[in-house]
Amino acid sequence: MRQIAYREALREAMSEEMRRDDRVFLMGEEVAEYNGAYKVSQGMLDEFGPKRVIDTPISELGFTAIGVGAAQNGLRPVLEYMTWNFAALALDQILNTASKMLAMSGGQVGCPIVFRGPNGSAGQLGAQHSTAFESYYANIPGLKVVSPSNGYDAKGLLKQAIRYEEDPVIFMESEVSYGDKSDVPEEEYYIELGKAKVARPGTDVTIVSYNKMMKISMAAAEELQKENINAEVIDLRTIRPLDWMTVLESVKKTNRLVIVEEQWPFGSVSSEVAYTIQKEGFDYLDAPIRRITAADAPLHYAGNLVAAAMPSMEKVVRMVKEVMYLNK
Repeated sequence: MRQIAYREALREAMSEEMRRDDRVFLMGEEVAEYNGAYKVSQGMLDEFGPKRVIDTPISELGFTAIGVGAAQNGLRPVLEYMTWNFAALALDQILNTASKMLAMSGGQVGCPIVFRGPNGSAGQLGAQHSTAFESYYANIPGLKVVSPSNGYDAKGLLKQAIRYEEDPVIFMESEVSYGDKSDVPEEEYYIELGKAKVARPGTDVTIVSYNKMMKISMAAAEELQKENINAEVIDLRTIRPLDWMTVLESVKKTNRLVIVEEQWPFGSVSSEVAYTIQKEGFDYLDAPIRRITAADAPLHYAGNLVAAAMPSMEKVVRMVKEVMYLNK
């Protein structure tokens, strides 16, 4: 076991799968000569050459179409977007071709492709660079959506997506997490998609989150512990398929649920989790399910407005106390 950065874990996942299978290749803006906009693909051009690590023009729709066509013809592409905000330009290929072709062809034409890149807010980048897209893509049948919070999970899930998944996989990272270090084993491992993880066991309340909001959730749990409130924290890791059973088993024990995410509130991941848990586990709930999301508005540039709009440790602590009826 050694500690490596999130970006290094992603690089190892791609490199190991490219060494194993020459059908795997990486393409995207600045992934080759520049070593990646966030240095995720650093050194990969030197090892694999320009036919397998491919710089593309600034044309998300164009290179996504190439990747989707390559996947439908037997290759296993990995496409990097500089940000998922820019991938909106390629939504036609993702929604109308990649996600639907297996059904439209009667099972004859699959699309084993991984679309990956940073997602959500990275601070003061303005509204057009700060959208979180998990619920957008999770709403599309035919796609799988992964949103890991740390390097260990990111490597195992990305290797699984590249090697074993025959469906298109949306892989959402965090720009502000690329430098975060975590323990990653040197031996090969894979993590099955659709399996949540209990990141912190607890007995009094369940906090569910994913991606970089896990940092806030874990910090809130530590703060709550100072007041003898023992929070269980669950990392969803995969948004679709959604492992609601792990959440339900936790709620059976804690009887309270708070969901923390970076999405806008309407039609979000927390909406789906809350609906499913109240449907399947209503009798176990001692308080209404509550959630903390981003503000229902474009994210402004000003730092004080970013702080006001986004979830925070303090907001999570207050919400937990609310479902425990401790704020009165």
